[in-house]
Amino acid sequence: MTILFLAAQAAQGEGNYSFLIMMVALFAIMWFFMIRPQQKKQKEIKKFQNALEPGAKVVTAGGVYGTVRSVELDKNIINVEIAKGIIISVDKGCVFADVTSSQGK
Repeated sequence: MTILFLAAQAAQGEGNYSFLIMMVALFAIMWFFMIRPQQKKQKEIKKFQNALEPGAKVVTAGGVYGTVRSVELDKNIINVEIAKGIIISVDKGCVFADVTSSQGK
């Protein structure tokens, strides 16, 4: 906190914009290393959810692994088989790609 206060005083005393430039640079760093990658990840998840087809391996938001059996686009519901003969209905927004199937396990 004192560093920010001293930086603000120095900027006022000298009449330069170093504090403002520092804040803009800090925001730019946060944008490129935190916000932008998260937005890309969300786009990929949405793309996967819109392209779901029967037979795809998925994980639900609750951590349940299963295989997509049917997709009801009008109701936004995915029917997932979690064990032989046991099918649950899950909202499409709560389904994510199965990481283990892409690693070759």
